[in-house]
Amino acid sequence: MNSTTGAGPRRGLMLVVSSPSGAGKTSLCRRLAKEHPAVAFSVSATTRPPREGERDGVEYRFVDEARFDVMVARAEFLEWAEVHGYRYGTPRTEVMAALEGGADALFDIDWQGARSIRKSAPSDTVSVFILPPSMAELASRLHRRAQDDETVISRRLAGAKTEIGMWSEYDYVIVNRDFEDAYGELATIYSAERARRVRNLWIGAFVQGLLDEEI
Repeated sequence: MNSTTGAGPRRGLMLVVSSPSGAGKTSLCRRLAKEHPAVAFSVSATTRPPREGERDGVEYRFVDEARFDVMVARAEFLEWAEVHGYRYGTPRTEVMAALEGGADALFDIDWQGARSIRKSAPSDTVSVFILPPSMAELASRLHRRAQDDETVISRRLAGAKTEIGMWSEYDYVIVNRDFEDAYGELATIYSAERARRVRNLWIGAFVQGLLDEEI
């Protein structure tokens, strides 16, 4: 990941994206990371078993319950939460070191994790909530992706309204009616937040240099 704007050092940001399962946050985040090399996924630890094609240390660090308990006890997580019967946690040391080095971290997490991250590092956090266009479309997307059995899908839909109810805690809200439009909004938000004065540590010296120039 690039640690500067090209003009000088900057502080990275944490882009936190949440949604109910099936609303599209993972696909949107994957495209953002693919097209913007300055941002990369934060790799969470989870007790969830890997899905087909997922690799340990890439999508997640897959750990058992005992190992997760140890990590919690050692305060190794920036945040952790239980979601649909499994636990997920964000490693503190790696993320904060990345920000200090100017890298941007991307989080595809639920509202509980997003709330904890905002509390831990409010000035570094930019949060985006992705809404489905309707509950019927949300159910249809969960069935079409065929990643979970009917019991899991029913559980996800049952919790969706609680998750959607957290929308007002976020900085930005995107309704994912059309993937390309939703992605365009997400990419615009990310680019604008990267350009904030407080994250670009080089600007003060640059401006002073302009003021010191003789004309």
